[in-house]
Amino acid sequence: MNVLVVNCGSSSLKYQLIDSDTETVLAKGLCERIGIDGGEFTYQKSGLDKEKTNVDMPTHKEAIQIVLNALVNDKTGAIGSLDEIGAVGHRMVHGGEKFASSALITDEMLATVEECNDLAPLHNPANLIGVYACRDLMPGVPMVGVFDTAFHQTMPEKAYLYGLPYEYYEKYGVRRYGFHGTSHRFVSQHMAEFLGLDLNNSKLIVAHLGNGASISAVLNGKSIDTSMGLTPLEGLVMGTRSGDIDPAIIEFISKKEGLDIDGMMDVLNKKSGVLGISKTSSDFRDLEEGMNNGDKLCEAAIEVFSYRVAKYIGSYCAALNGVDAIAFTAGIGENAPLVRKKVCEHLGFLGITLDEEANGHRGEDLIISTPDSKVKVCIIPTDEELAIARDTVALV
Repeated sequence: MNVLVVNCGSSSLKYQLIDSDTETVLAKGLCERIGIDGGEFTYQKSGLDKEKTNVDMPTHKEAIQIVLNALVNDKTGAIGSLDEIGAVGHRMVHGGEKFASSALITDEMLATVEECNDLAPLHNPANLIGVYACRDLMPGVPMVGVFDTAFHQTMPEKAYLYGLPYEYYEKYGVRRYGFHGTSHRFVSQHMAEFLGLDLNNSKLIVAHLGNGASISAVLNGKSIDTSMGLTPLEGLVMGTRSGDIDPAIIEFISKKEGLDIDGMMDVLNKKSGVLGISKTSSDFRDLEEGMNNGDKLCEAAIEVFSYRVAKYIGSYCAALNGVDAIAFTAGIGENAPLVRKKVCEHLGFLGITLDEEANGHRGEDLIISTPDSKVKVCIIPTDEELAIARDTVALV
């Protein structure tokens, strides 16, 4: 079965067409600046060069139509007709407590997702727009929603409750939900297979390190804690997000800078993290270049990021009461040897020694700890799109 995987943002849309029988990507791409002048469409059929086209996409429906047209294009199309798409898998960000697993998309299911919109006001409405656009253009094709929050619904109460009046949880659902769940689930399962571990008798830590970053503690295949919370702002220092801070900082800075709550949230989400510390970039390639050129703030940003990762890994060793293996994944986790090295420098208490040569590799399944290390440390590339495709096939 060919599965179209759609990841819809407020002004962008990522897509992949995957042959679920062979798990190969037939085509992939990106629609950018949807609803904004100067739209850009990227398409790449497997084995061919990437194509970029400037085209206005007033709504997500037009963007989806452009994707579908490209997939059946006479010259570079990946399939002969749209009838060859057997199902569509949609990335859904927030399922609240209502979804502990992926679900077939029905009218009732969509109404339930809409009830979670206030928990993810930027992401969920965009996800739903993509669903409705696909339904209009591909009537009768079964669709599945795969939730970022679902994997973390196994967290115990002691891990997800905040130290706030309990009534806020009762009335508004204020609790820790976690995100990147599709990636954490895929990587933890694949790491167990790669290392020959019994997933159902294992203690694993997954460090999903990208522009958005989170860490999870996975006990016997189930998430028992994760670093993101009610929103993706909690936890690690990230590309542009602050991560954990003293809440009183919000009042202090807002008074000093004359900012309202929207202005403060903009600072915490878009102007903080390694970008804010370095004054340079949220891209670790730029930070490493700056550090090598003597930029002390770039160096500080890398150190702060790596230290926070190491602290969370240490705390999750306590949550798990031990650890069998640790995985680095996502853009930074897979491709930044310097960050992996700096994190592992704090993990000697676990009996971990880094294999410097292996750590120099990028983006491949690989053990980067020495054979005599008591805990295995790996690079495990994530594949959220494949995970979504697998869930979609399983449900349809």
